[in-house]
This record gives sequence, C-alpha cells and structure tokens, in this order.
Amino acid sequence: MLSGRVLVLNQDYQPLTVCSVQKSVTLLFLDKAELLHPNQQRRIHTVSTTFDYPSVIRLRRYAKVPFKNLVVSRRNVLKRDGNRCQYCLKTEDLTIDHVIPKSRGGSDTWENLVTACNKCNHKKGNRTPAEAGMILHRPPFKPNYLMMIRDFMGSVEDQWKPYLYMI
Repeated sequence: MLSGRVLVLNQDYQPLTVCSVQKSVTLLFLDKAELLHPNQQRRIHTVSTTFDYPSVIRLRRYAKVPFKNLVVSRRNVLKRDGNRCQYCLKTEDLTIDHVIPKSRGGSDTWENLVTACNKCNHKKGNRTPAEAGMILHRPPFKPNYLMMIRDFMGSVEDQWKPYLYMI
C-alpha cells in the first residue's frame, strides 16, 4: 500500500536523502516536515479520511550533516559502474578489480576500484590495464552524494528534478 520513495529536503531545500513513504508520513504527522509535492496519482486512505501521498517533503528544522561521504563498498562500486565490467561491458560474474594491484601499492579507494567480470579480472591479473593491454571504458572516479541519488536510484520522479538539478 505505502510502497514508494520520497525525496527529503533539508530546511534550505538541499536534497538530503530518499526515504520510504511510511517514514515520510511519520515525519509529516509529527510536524517535523512539510509536504511540498504530493503524488497526484495516489492518495492515502484511512477509515474516515484521505491524505496526500508524499513525493517531496522538506524538514522544518535544519539537519546538520557533517559530510555526505559515500562509503567505498562493493555494492557502491557496482552501482557507480552500472553493474558492467569496465573492460568488456559484460553484466555477469562481476567482481571488483584494483586498477593498480594491491601488491603494487594500490589502495581501496574510489579512484582505484572498478567493476570487472571474472574473466577480465583473471586476464589482467597482477598488472595494470596498460601492461595487460586492456582499456577501461570509463576511468574510476569518486561519485558525489547527489549523483548517487540522481543516477543510481533508478527512475526519478518529475517533481524531484528541480531539487536534483536535472532541469
């Protein structure tokens, strides 16, 4: 019934996170947030009344966020790379590859990790892509928080686009 996602904005209208409809309804009923854009196609029905189905809410008090740093994890690297091998673009048997191998001083950072299929990872072995004669389709990079919301959440509702700088 209450499946879906809601964009949560800070008091200054900056994107903060995406939450469930249940969490957003709780914030609205506790008067911790205000509804900016309802979903026009859906309504929330109770026994005696109906409510707007939230799409975008804004917090009433500013939430201090010390940093919006994305954690380097297997899941996030796969998301950044679109679940594709960065050498051959296959989508099966995926693993994580160190561009500069750990045995040569390579680190576990956004800029040194890419998604690779087992075949390409094995072919590259303990070498750099240049030494193995392999080309990365896209060099590794550190994604920002806004990019993860915008590009990796799947479909983005039209009402979210002005807040995610997509218009």
